[in-house]
Amino acid sequence: MAKQPESGSFMDMFGKFGRDLKVPNVDVEAILDHHRKNLEALEKAARAGAAGASSLLSRQREMLQDTLREVTEMAQSYRTPGNPQELMAKQTEFARKSFESALKSAGEVAELVRKSGTESVDILRTRIKEAMEEIRAGYEKK
Repeated sequence: MAKQPESGSFMDMFGKFGRDLKVPNVDVEAILDHHRKNLEALEKAARAGAAGASSLLSRQREMLQDTLREVTEMAQSYRTPGNPQELMAKQTEFARKSFESALKSAGEVAELVRKSGTESVDILRTRIKEAMEEIRAGYEKK
């Protein structure tokens, strides 16, 4: 009967494998710790990205609701003007307000996307710097 593998995480299995090899001058625990930190950084970056996407969707929903409310208010208050100049002025005003609102919303959405992306990248950039320092410190020990 074949021996069943022990249950445990991949990191535990890798650690046991490295210790069983008994390779000189290799700190298996340091390697595992290094990769564990990498995985934690990736997880934090993914969470930050998901939180950013969630807040973006929430804000876009609010913007849509605001726009629909404004259009409804304008439609309810709309009265056919007596002459073509007044009609043209009302249509121009509606178009101007719609355009300004769209520009404002687009700018806000772009800023939310930028912040979300920057946060995720900063988490990964910080981990890369830490990893380089860990590697440098490992070589300095030798």
